[in-house]
Amino acid sequence: MNKTINNAAWIFVIPVVALVAFNAIIPLMTVVNYSVQETFGDNVFFWHGVGWFQDVLESRRFHDSLLRQLGFTFTILFIEVPLGVAIALAMPRKGPWVSVCLVLMALPLLIPWNVVGAMWNIFALPDIGLLGRGLNALGFDYNFTRQPGDAWFTLIAMDVWHWTSLVVLLAYAGLVSIPDAYYQAAKIDGAKPLAIFRFIQLPKLKRVLTIAVLLRFMDSFMIYTEPFVLTGGGPGNSTTLLSIDLVKIALGQFDLGPAAAMSLIYFLIILLLSWIFYTLMMRNEAQ
Repeated sequence: MNKTINNAAWIFVIPVVALVAFNAIIPLMTVVNYSVQETFGDNVFFWHGVGWFQDVLESRRFHDSLLRQLGFTFTILFIEVPLGVAIALAMPRKGPWVSVCLVLMALPLLIPWNVVGAMWNIFALPDIGLLGRGLNALGFDYNFTRQPGDAWFTLIAMDVWHWTSLVVLLAYAGLVSIPDAYYQAAKIDGAKPLAIFRFIQLPKLKRVLTIAVLLRFMDSFMIYTEPFVLTGGGPGNSTTLLSIDLVKIALGQFDLGPAAAMSLIYFLIILLLSWIFYTLMMRNEAQ
């Protein structure tokens, strides 16, 4: 029996595809065009080949920004994923407190990124901020505007406060979806909480945690607004991540060629590392 295929749905999909192509492909091609050309003004361009890419890849400035970006990304992943899972495990599964906990967890995610940076900037000021004054009162010499270590501590604390909730909500959704039969069987066998987490909860959370890690990796690797508002990349260049350095080159120095080349390298790094993350985390899925 031949099955009739109705392609009428494509009529509704084509406008969306065209809109996405216009919003994504056209700007990308513009960046590619700038990355291989040089201009001296008056909209006159000269072929430059891969020269800008070579300059960026050989630049000590790019290497330093990339190392700072990698350090920031892996630090917050190391903190936020285990912390998010731990909080999700501690949240109630039933009762009126479920809604309260979910709302509280969602609140940081509802705050605009520039507001988060401004909030933490005021919160961490050593003279008037609650965090800054509190740490100095405890005997710590804390000043995130002058000391690179303090700036990094504040930046990571801000990101953990802002984005751990995303991991919590994803992990909690995965935990709630586990059937009660698994827990009943574990109770009959006398399994301890650690064994339940290792053999029941963690395997069931694998796909959810894969999504959480990928989302947090991509978000943290592209972060700009919060650190720019909080530290502006300082003190010095100590918190100048790749995104901040790219904006400085493109808008501060108006070097469109190097900025376009760096944008493409930036994009390829995110794409490559995301693929590596996904491949490693899903390696055992097909076994």
